[in-house]
Amino acid sequence: MAFVHLRLHSEYSIADGIVRLKDAVAAAAQDNQPALALTDLNNTFGFIKFYKAARAKGVKPVLGTDVFITNEAERDRPYRALLLIQNEAGYKNLCELLSRAYLTNSYKDRAEVRFEWFAEFAGGLLCLSGASTGEVGQCLLTGSEQSMALARQAAQRYAQVFGDRFYLEVQRVGSADDERLLRQTVALALQTKLVLVATHPVQFLKPEDYRSHEARVCIAQGDTLANPKRQRLFTEEQYLKSSQEMAELFHDLPVALESTLAIAQRCNFIMNLGTPQLPNFPTPHGESLEDYLRLTSREGLVKRLVQRYPEAALREERRPSYEARLELECDTIIQMGFPGYFLIVADFINWAKNDGVPVGPGRGSGAGSLVAYSLGITDLDPLPYNLLFERFLNPERVSMPDFDIDFCQEKRQRVIDYVRERYGRDAVSQIVTFGTMASRAVIRDAGRVLDLPYNLCDQLSKLIPVVQAKPLSLEEARKKEPILAEREKKEDEVRELLAVARPLEDLVRNVGMHAGGVLIAPGRLTDFCPLYQAPGAKADEGVVSMYDKDDVEAAGLVKFDFLGLKNLTIIQAAVDTINALYKGALPHWVEICVRSP
Repeated sequence: MAFVHLRLHSEYSIADGIVRLKDAVAAAAQDNQPALALTDLNNTFGFIKFYKAARAKGVKPVLGTDVFITNEAERDRPYRALLLIQNEAGYKNLCELLSRAYLTNSYKDRAEVRFEWFAEFAGGLLCLSGASTGEVGQCLLTGSEQSMALARQAAQRYAQVFGDRFYLEVQRVGSADDERLLRQTVALALQTKLVLVATHPVQFLKPEDYRSHEARVCIAQGDTLANPKRQRLFTEEQYLKSSQEMAELFHDLPVALESTLAIAQRCNFIMNLGTPQLPNFPTPHGESLEDYLRLTSREGLVKRLVQRYPEAALREERRPSYEARLELECDTIIQMGFPGYFLIVADFINWAKNDGVPVGPGRGSGAGSLVAYSLGITDLDPLPYNLLFERFLNPERVSMPDFDIDFCQEKRQRVIDYVRERYGRDAVSQIVTFGTMASRAVIRDAGRVLDLPYNLCDQLSKLIPVVQAKPLSLEEARKKEPILAEREKKEDEVRELLAVARPLEDLVRNVGMHAGGVLIAPGRLTDFCPLYQAPGAKADEGVVSMYDKDDVEAAGLVKFDFLGLKNLTIIQAAVDTINALYKGALPHWVEICVRSP
């Protein structure tokens, strides 16, 4: 019998999943599973990578999220539910729900959806009850006389919001309460006429990965594997089972297996990838972006030529070559659909320069653009140096333009704040990054949860060769460093450590913020991707997109690089000091330095 896995926590669940997206898709394809869902815990970090990987393998991607739902009666025990995206409306609603949870309803560093939000944002979403972690399951597990009545009330509340898009989940993962809860859930389904669906919460790919998965959980919790008081939330059964294994597991409930196919057929969301979503630049008199780009570029070129060639005769001699190059670049920019990008960059750079924020002269391939020079984006004339515009923007190699813009480190935030005010605070955010467990780090992490001596882990970590400032992988290190291979053969502790560490190598370990990337969307960002806020961050601080810089570009959102450069801060401080000295108002700290022997 065919079966579709609707619950999968990948490495992007950070704390409790070690499944690599491509490996999961490959396993589903090999088993001839028609579809596969990605439902990471409270995030969409892996959506685009998973979507592209699944499509490439001919597996239908189903996208969703395992969310926390606030339990008003007992905040320390939130409920869980699985939300799956049916269509574009569902995607936007999930983006809104997750963003609201992180920005407005975090409790003890846990972002929670409030049930009442579903009244407005349930459209286009399927909801699975959460089995033992959901409100219905928690009511059934109380064991009280009223448990069935409470569970029925909870199920009816969800069904009232989601209609026939609400399902009762049943699972057999090897927990003590599995069979009791399953029988009660089947009885509830008969009473309420709700549809049953069999799910299997996948946390790791193969049965032999269980110990490494538990190590991952301990790394996140700061615990050790041997701790007898450690809370054990997962079982050895939570690997990616084949369709045959699931058919055998639920041989007595074939209708619950069939529901997985029906749900996958209902989920038909197609991601809009590769289409640039440029923010709207307001022209002063309602001109088109194309006309305004040509107008401001020509005006800027006139000013630049006066500065560059003060002698009128020489200026007139050089003018034709500059004007021809400018028109060629404008034609290319307009043809490729990027006039708005140049105008937006020029706007915030010129605001910064006029508002006392030191800005770099420009670097990288963007310095080859005469339009950029004319608009004030860069301060380098590309013609005398034969710099090629085609290295920056080329119709034969279509990609988003990308200016690397340096701002004074101390004043960079002022420019970001200006952009937020100009385009709307809900249209601007920074970009997420993911820290990974490289070979040296994963040895230390795995050694810590195995409670091995620090010196042993430190020695093994330092045996990993470093090439071009990057440590080799564990597999490469065994080949390049014979001492490591020898110790693995002879020492049981080293062998166990490496066995636990290998499945964890290069997995996502933590979430961070991109050093300089800023997104500006054509409208509310939550129409395009959810927002994430770091635990404990103050309001409006640390807000990032749930897609990294590569996925942001794939989604068509435009990334602007606001790089903080300490050198600009130092140069500005030196200039300010010299000016103060010249005016006879030497700063107190400079006087102390000058007068010191």
